[in-house]
Amino acid sequence: MQNYIEQNRDKFLNELLDLLRIPSVSADSKFKDDVRRAAEYVRDRIQEAGADRAEIFETPGHPIVYGEKIIDPAAPTVLIYGHYDVQPADPYELWDSPPFEPVIKNERIYARGACDDKGQFYMHIKALETMLATNSLTCNVKIMIEGEEEVGSDHLGQFVKEHADMLKCDTILISDTSIIANDVPSIEVGLRGLTYLEVEVVGANRDLHSGVYGGAVANPINVLCEMIASLKDENGRITIPGFYDNVLELTEEERKAMNEAPFSLDEYKKDLHIDDVAGEAGYTTIERTSIRPTLDVNGIWGGYTGEGAKTVLPSKAHAKISMRLVPNQTDKEIEALFTKHFESIAPASVKVKVKPHHGGLPYVNPTDSVEYEAASRAMEESFGKKPIPTRGGGSIPIVALFEQELGVKSILMGFGLDIDALHSPNESYGLFNYYKGIETIPLFFKHYAELKK
Repeated sequence: MQNYIEQNRDKFLNELLDLLRIPSVSADSKFKDDVRRAAEYVRDRIQEAGADRAEIFETPGHPIVYGEKIIDPAAPTVLIYGHYDVQPADPYELWDSPPFEPVIKNERIYARGACDDKGQFYMHIKALETMLATNSLTCNVKIMIEGEEEVGSDHLGQFVKEHADMLKCDTILISDTSIIANDVPSIEVGLRGLTYLEVEVVGANRDLHSGVYGGAVANPINVLCEMIASLKDENGRITIPGFYDNVLELTEEERKAMNEAPFSLDEYKKDLHIDDVAGEAGYTTIERTSIRPTLDVNGIWGGYTGEGAKTVLPSKAHAKISMRLVPNQTDKEIEALFTKHFESIAPASVKVKVKPHHGGLPYVNPTDSVEYEAASRAMEESFGKKPIPTRGGGSIPIVALFEQELGVKSILMGFGLDIDALHSPNESYGLFNYYKGIETIPLFFKHYAELKK
């Protein structure tokens, strides 16, 4: 297999670069045709890799690509999940090179979607091609690549329910996460959940002259800022009543083991160009970004933001707020608690609206399963080191739904790094990581088939 990968390095890379050139931004309707073009590209590459079936399924939103290669009905079946849609590239001016014109610098691919998730899911298509070309595929393979992950996977849940028989499998393999370092492999065994909302604060029925009305009529931006500031106390704890009621607390032993993972706070701060970290008191940075819930403002706007000055009291102010959740919290529960609290703290001088966007449940995977052991052996074989189980701070809402609807666990075997700048300008993905993924994925299939005997 390794010889085949080496002989096809340029081909594997050039195909990924072509995919990265397609601006498949699911959040912006002006890219709708490009999103479809990306789906068609993925379908064609799955077919060329040797799949028996590769097709596009329509949804009320963006299409889902499905493919499969069934070698033996008695063999175990692995479902590959990924997403071909990407985050908006704005602000474009902060990119060192155009986000949809991939460039390679210092052994890294720079482009929107390079790591999240085009580079990572495309490894699986090339791994499938490699296994078929070298007659080494040991499991049945099903591939489902969606186009709405970055906007909440609104239609994937219904698709999974309607096509449960087609998607039937023994485990789900996902590469949309990271490793600690290129010389410290790891497997994520937990993800945080998510509640994402938009709030609107409304004052007067129109924008007002700040000289004529200032001091007498509420300024929605001022009020919104005060309301948001009150959502956390001086220790960084969220003040919403009942927010922590169901949080699963880890034991001291579990926390100690988690903090034994390689981590340099100085390097962390240096990489981000910050002088200090912040967060909930009593927890380390590793804990704050994995086992503790959060509340963050993702965007805030209102009033005049153009060039020069315009002295107005705006009629409205808006913010987008996300909360990352941990085991035993649910997105609907937190959505309800936030809405009730936010409405209760609004002064009578304004009106408040809370609009839910999307959410997802937290997820924890056991480390004593056949699937985890197969992933661990695969990474140990390819990296030369046994991987460390970690918990991720991000959310992949569909993972919990997979378990609920398909009754199987997902393995989060990603190959990204913290320096990849996901969702940020200058997103990148290491060439080492791309090829290492193509090398490791077939090893997962090999070990999984052996362990399932």
